[in-house]
Amino acid sequence: MTGTDDGTKAGTRGPARASGPRVPAPWVRTRLRAAPAAALALALLVALTAALAAAFPRAVDRYEDAGLRRTLDDASPRRTTVQFFAPRPDLELSLGEGENALREAALRKGYDAVLAAVDKPLVADRAQSSYGVRTSDPTDASDSFLARPSGLPPRVALVAQNALGAHSRPASGRLPRATDPVTATTSEVEAAVTTETARTLHIKVGSVIHVPGLERAPLAVRITGIVAPREPDGAYWMSTPLIREPSLIQLPSDGGTYWIGALLLAPDAGPVLLGTPGKPERYWQVAPDTSGPTAHDVSGLASAVAALESGPGLARIRERVDPLTDATTDLDEVLSSFTELRSGIAPLVAVAAFGAGTVAAVVILMASGLAAERRRGELALVRARGGSLPGVLGRLLAETAVVAVPAGALGLGAALLAVPHARLSSAVAAALAVTVLACVALPVRAVFAHRAVRVHGGREDIASVRPSRRRTVAELTVLVLATAAVAALRRGGTDDAGSSGGSGDQLVALAPVLVGVIAALVLVRLYPFPLRRLAGPAGRLRGVVAPLSLARAGRTSASTALPLLALLTALTTAAFGGSVLAGVHTARDHAALLATGADGRIEATHALPTALPGRIRDTRGVREAVPVSVAYRAQARRGSGTAGETAALVGVEPGPYGQLSRELDLGGFPARTLRATGPDGSGGSSGGSRGKAVVPAIASPSLADRFGTAPFSVQLEDDSKVTVRIAAVRDVTPAVTDLDFLVVDREALTRRAARPTALLLTGGHLDGAALRRAAGGGVDVRLRAEVRTAYVHSPLQSGAERIYTAAVAAGAGYAVLALLLALVRAAPERSALLARLRTMGLTRAQGRRLLVLESLPQALLAAVGGALTGWAAIRLLAPGLDLTAIAVAGRPAPGGTARLRTDALSLLVPSLAVLVVATGVALAQAWWTGRRGSVRELRAGDGR
Repeated sequence: MTGTDDGTKAGTRGPARASGPRVPAPWVRTRLRAAPAAALALALLVALTAALAAAFPRAVDRYEDAGLRRTLDDASPRRTTVQFFAPRPDLELSLGEGENALREAALRKGYDAVLAAVDKPLVADRAQSSYGVRTSDPTDASDSFLARPSGLPPRVALVAQNALGAHSRPASGRLPRATDPVTATTSEVEAAVTTETARTLHIKVGSVIHVPGLERAPLAVRITGIVAPREPDGAYWMSTPLIREPSLIQLPSDGGTYWIGALLLAPDAGPVLLGTPGKPERYWQVAPDTSGPTAHDVSGLASAVAALESGPGLARIRERVDPLTDATTDLDEVLSSFTELRSGIAPLVAVAAFGAGTVAAVVILMASGLAAERRRGELALVRARGGSLPGVLGRLLAETAVVAVPAGALGLGAALLAVPHARLSSAVAAALAVTVLACVALPVRAVFAHRAVRVHGGREDIASVRPSRRRTVAELTVLVLATAAVAALRRGGTDDAGSSGGSGDQLVALAPVLVGVIAALVLVRLYPFPLRRLAGPAGRLRGVVAPLSLARAGRTSASTALPLLALLTALTTAAFGGSVLAGVHTARDHAALLATGADGRIEATHALPTALPGRIRDTRGVREAVPVSVAYRAQARRGSGTAGETAALVGVEPGPYGQLSRELDLGGFPARTLRATGPDGSGGSSGGSRGKAVVPAIASPSLADRFGTAPFSVQLEDDSKVTVRIAAVRDVTPAVTDLDFLVVDREALTRRAARPTALLLTGGHLDGAALRRAAGGGVDVRLRAEVRTAYVHSPLQSGAERIYTAAVAAGAGYAVLALLLALVRAAPERSALLARLRTMGLTRAQGRRLLVLESLPQALLAAVGGALTGWAAIRLLAPGLDLTAIAVAGRPAPGGTARLRTDALSLLVPSLAVLVVATGVALAQAWWTGRRGSVRELRAGDGR
C-alpha cells in the first residue's frame, strides 16, 4: 500500500479530510434556508387564519354578553329583582316577640340568610338590595289637605325600609327617626316622602297624616322630611315603585280615581305596623348584579333563580327565616326571552362560520398540496434512496411545525388583543385546530402520494383519470350527509335546531357547505365530458389558440376538485349570507312600512287641525301628505239584532290614497273601486243621502268572509251609520295595521266622521324634528326610518350581522386566495409553454388569449356552478329558516314571519368576481412572462 507523508492514500486529490465522525446538516434548517419565501407565506397564512378563527368565538361572546346586559338593563328592576316576603309573625308569639321580629336587627338577620342562599353565577347587588317591613294593604288617609282627584280619599302604605339615608338626599327637613323603642301601641311616628309623592299628594314638612288603627286610636304619622332619590331608576326604589312615586287608581265601577302613596318610616319603626289594619309583611329584595353575568352563564343563572323561587334555595330560606316565606320574580322570564332570541340568531351565524371555516381549511390544504407538488421530485428521490414513510412524515412534520406553531401562537395573541374580555378556551381551541391542520396537511399528503416508491407517474389530467371506487364511496357518503342536513333544516327549521343542541345543530349549520361540496363533486365528474366532446371539433378550427387552450384545459390536474370545492363553498356561503342579510333588511323595511303605513305618519286621537295638512306639505322633505280618518272601534253588523264586529273604518280620498297604496304595494286599488252608488246601483251623492246610499268598501279578508258582498251597516264612534258593500278585498292597507278594516270614500261619511285624524306622508328624507315642530302638541309623529331603527335594538342583532358580514367577507377572501393558489400551481408550466410557443411564432396577443381561454373553463364552471348552487341552497333551505329573530328581535312587528328569499346581487356579484379575478390573473401572468423573456423559461434541465 502506497501513501504520502501526510497519511493520505496515494492517488487522491485535494486537501486531506479531517478525521472524526461526520456531522450531517440539520434537515429543518436546511429546508427553511432553501425555501424562505414558502415558509414565510405559510406563516402568514397560518397566522391570519388562526387570528380569524380565534377572534370569531370571542366576538360572538362579546356581542352575546352585550345582548344579555342590554336585556337585563331594559327590564325594570321590578322584574329582575328576586323578592322574598313573609307575613306578620305567628299570632302564637307574644306581642313583644312579634314586635322584635319586625325590628331592623331581626330583619337584617333574615337578609343575611337570604343572601347566603343565593348561588352563583347569580350575584346579589348589595348596594341596591333592600329589606324591611310594609303594609301589604294600603289604608285610607282621611286628612283633608291630601289630594282627592274625584273626591275619594287617598290610600297610603307604611314602609320601613333599610338604608333610606344612603339612597336619598333631603330636599327639605330631615330623615325620620325612632328615638324611643317603637311598639304596636305607639301613637305617633315620623316619616318621610319623596318629592314626587309630596308634590302629587300635597304633603309638606310638618304635615300629620292619620292612619286607621287596629283596636286602637288612629296612628299619627308626622312628615319630618321630603327626600329625593339618589338613583331613581335603581333597584332600591324601583323594586317597589310605590315608594318613589304615587299611583293613580281608577275604580272599574264608576270611574272614580284615587291616589296610592307610600310613607317612609324609620328602619326601626316597623313594630308600629302591627297596630294598623294594613296586613304588615316582612320583605327582602335581592337585586341581581347585571354587570357580571355573561351569556354562557345564562343556564346557570336560570338554575339559580329557579332554586330561589321554588327549589333548594327557598327551602334553606324557609328553614332559617320563616316557614311561610315565599318568593317571586320575573328574572326567569327575562332570561328566557334572551335565550329565545339567541337561539334564533345562533344557527344563522353558525352557517356563515362553517362556510368561512370550510373555505379556510380548503385553502390550507391547497397550500400544502402546492408545497407537496413543488417537492414531488425531492420526496420521490428520498423514497427511492431508502427513506421510510415514518421518517419522511417526521421530517416534514418537524419543518412545518417550526413555522406553523409560532405563527399560530402569533395569530392567537393578535386575536386576544383585538377582541378582549371574552372566553379564552374557545379561542385557544380554534387557533390550535388551525395550527394542527397546517402542521399535518403537508406530511399526510406527501406520505399518501409517496406510499409506493416510484420516480415517474402516469398522467393525472382531469380528462383521462377515472374516479376510483374509494372516491365514489366518499362522494356518496357526503351526499347522504348533505341530504340529511337539508331534510332536517326543512323539517325542523333553525328554531328547533337551536333549541335541540348537539351534533344535529352542526349538521344543519353545515347544510349550505355540504350542498356546495356535492355540487363540486358532481361538477368535477361532469367537467371532462364536454372537454372530450369539444376536443375533436376544436382541432378543425383555424388558428392555434382555441384548440390549444381547450386541450390545455383538458390537461388540467385531476386535483382541481379542491380549488373548485373552495370556490363553490365560498360562492354558496356568500350567496346564502348575502340573501340572509338582504332578507333581514327587507323584513325590517316591510315591518316598519306596515307599522307606519307610509314614509311618515302623523296621527291623533281627535280630528287634526284644518291647517295642519298644508303646514306639513310645506315641510322640507315631504312630497305628499294623504289625509285619512280612522274610526278604530266601528261596529259592523247585518241587522239590528245581530252582534257587531269591531273593525277600523277608514275614510279616504280614493285618488290619492289609491295611488299611495299602489306605490307602497300595500293593497293598491283604482279610484273607481270606491265610487259610491245609490240603492239602485246608480251614482250616489253626498249630502242628505249619506245615510241611505250603499257605499263601496275595501275590506280585510276576515270581514269579507263574514259579510260577503251583501250590504251591511257600520256604526261609527259618533253614533253615525253608513251602509257599505264590500267591493274588493285586500290583505293590508296603509292606514291600519293588524286590524280588520273597511276603507270607504270620505264623501260618504258625515262631516264630523270625515275629518282627518291621520296624515300619511311620503318623501325621501323626512325631517322628524321639523315635522314635530309643524305638527305641534297632542299628535303622534312616527317616521318609517325611526321605526326601522328601533327594530335593531339588541346587540345580538347588530353583532350577529357584523359577524355574518365578516364571515362572508373572509370566505370570499379565502376563495380568491384559493383561486390564486390554483393558478400559481400551474404558473410555471404555463410560463414554459408560453415561452416555447413564442419561439414558434406565437404573438403576445395570442399568448394572452391562450392563457385567458385556458383558465376560463374552470372559472366559468366555478362561477356558474356557484350561482346555481347558491340558488339551490336558498331554495332548499328557505322553508326552514326564520329570519324574524335577527330582523326584529322579538319586538311587536307586523308582517308575520320573515323568510329567506333569493337575492340576485348576492348570486351574481360573487360569480362575476371569480371570472374577473381569473381573467385578471391570466392577463397578469402573460404580461409578466413577456417581460421576463423566453431564455430563462427554456433552460435545459428545468423541471417544469
